[in-house]
Amino acid sequence: MTTTTTSEARPTRPWRLSGRTRKAVLVTHILSAGTWFGMDIVMAVLVFTAVGTSSEETRAVTYQALELFAVWPMATAGLVCLASGVLLGLGGKYGLVRYWWVAVKLCLNVLLSTLVLIALRPGVREAGEQGRLLLDGGTAALPAPGDMVFPPIVSTSLLLVAFLLSVFKPWGRITRARTGRTRA
Repeated sequence: MTTTTTSEARPTRPWRLSGRTRKAVLVTHILSAGTWFGMDIVMAVLVFTAVGTSSEETRAVTYQALELFAVWPMATAGLVCLASGVLLGLGGKYGLVRYWWVAVKLCLNVLLSTLVLIALRPGVREAGEQGRLLLDGGTAALPAPGDMVFPPIVSTSLLLVAFLLSVFKPWGRITRARTGRTRA
């Protein structure tokens, strides 16, 4: 009768984050996610201010303010969150695709970071340029405020889902699909 040690029973990972390093990466992950969430809230306030006002000048100023932080700072927070999450997944006990909740969070982060750069950036840039033209005395047609409503709603909602997944950790482990073949 042979006994197996715990190191033989479990496959070893090439490296694991030490306690201090894991905590530092975890704090970075939480702070970057919180920063991203906060920027989304501010973006929502600015967009809904633009929607609720009848003043073209107020709308122009809110769009210019939106342009200051809505793309590159938000993209930076998203990418820092992504990088720290990947480090936690690779060097921690949950892995990147070992649990459903981690895999879903990874997909949400990649999706939202991509949307910031691809979908949000052109609209925010155009709104900021139109706002500057209007404030400089030109006759600019500002984008309809309703066009800017969806990004903060979608992003804030999906980031809230990611936060909830981190707290409740639902769905359990991802199981490997069986091929149906038997080993000889």
